[in-house]
Amino acid sequence: MKFTVLSLFPEILEGFFGSSIMAKSLAKGLVEYQSVQIRDFAFSKHKNCDDLPYGGGAGMLLKTEPLALALDSVEAKGKRVVYTSPGGRLFNQAYAEELAKEAELVIICGRYEGIDQRIIDEYVDDEVSIGDYVLSSGETAALAIIDSIYRLLDGVISQESLEEESHTRGLLEYPHYTRPELWRDRAVPPVLLSGHHAEIRRWRLEQSLQKTLRNRPDLLEKANLGPEETQVLKIIKSRLENRGGNHGYHQVD
Repeated sequence: MKFTVLSLFPEILEGFFGSSIMAKSLAKGLVEYQSVQIRDFAFSKHKNCDDLPYGGGAGMLLKTEPLALALDSVEAKGKRVVYTSPGGRLFNQAYAEELAKEAELVIICGRYEGIDQRIIDEYVDDEVSIGDYVLSSGETAALAIIDSIYRLLDGVISQESLEEESHTRGLLEYPHYTRPELWRDRAVPPVLLSGHHAEIRRWRLEQSLQKTLRNRPDLLEKANLGPEETQVLKIIKSRLENRGGNHGYHQVD
């Protein structure tokens, strides 16, 4: 898969693509990356790429000409073009899985107050928001989107790891523990040391459901729970009710 990223500050992106799992994925040919400096397509002496919005108002907008030329330089039309914007569709795991099926993504990193609507109408397929807040850097949002997508590609991360992660099944992931067994008087749950795989699986299911109920109950409203998950959730809710509600949260033993 290829990521083509248009940015005024491509140096923000470079460290990510040169580090860790992404660097290995690039070396293996699992991922391709092209950085496009929008300023290279500006006409002015000082390579200015922003201007005042028509109608007045605070802030500046990315100008149409340099951005359009940058998009044309990578033949963006006919490819899936994503624009990072707080006014876009909310990004989630299902959306990441959808975008991961593309052969190439062209990503426009928003800046200032945004970009001219005519660019959106002409080129953009997806306006994407990574959360209900505003960032000064569209590059930050672009990296979050790229990170969530490329790890889904074959060969980047093991399938087993992906299947166990938060949001993959509509639930949050269960807690993890490693050595030492005892740390500052906090012990690893005995079930994880038992070697009993069925009991470990059941414990992890309980923990996953309980964590989701506590932190993201909205996910449970949309989750397609099986019979076992539904039964375990009822037990958890019953325990919490007996304790006077989920404000007195305790980890399931």
